Amino acid sequence: MRYLHTMVRVTDLDASIAFYCDKLGLKQVSRRDYEAGRYTLVFLCAPGDEELAAANKAPMVELTWNWDPEVYEGGRNFGHLAYEVDDIYAACQRLKDGGVVINRPPRDGRMAFVRSPDNISIELLQKGGAQPPAEPWASMPNVGVW
Repeated sequence: MRYLHTMVRVTDLDASIAFYCDKLGLKQVSRRDYEAGRYTLVFLCAPGDEELAAANKAPMVELTWNWDPEVYEGGRNFGHLAYEVDDIYAACQRLKDGGVVINRPPRDGRMAFVRSPDNISIELLQKGGAQPPAEPWASMPNVGVW
């Protein structure tokens, strides 16, 4: 058994691609529109995994956009997506500069949480050991839920 992908239903494909690619930094591997089924699938991977993902050998996120509007509530949600980052402070600053709320700042230099436009929780984990606590992150409070 091996992990293939996580599917996330999205309500605004453009806003979701802007979040996952432009702000979070994932790379789009493929996009397929299914006119008969009235949905679009967009597969994303971590930077540097594009070739492996194209060969289905790296984990991916599948954004599923149903063309007919739906409301997604608790029963169709899940815990969170997690990504390892080289520099948690730089990643959080990039997201914050892009207008993303840092719900759980990396006060410990190791872990932070943000949310996608569809309220999916995204965990960011510092690669290797935690960085030393640093401002402004060390004194930032949590915002909302994560």
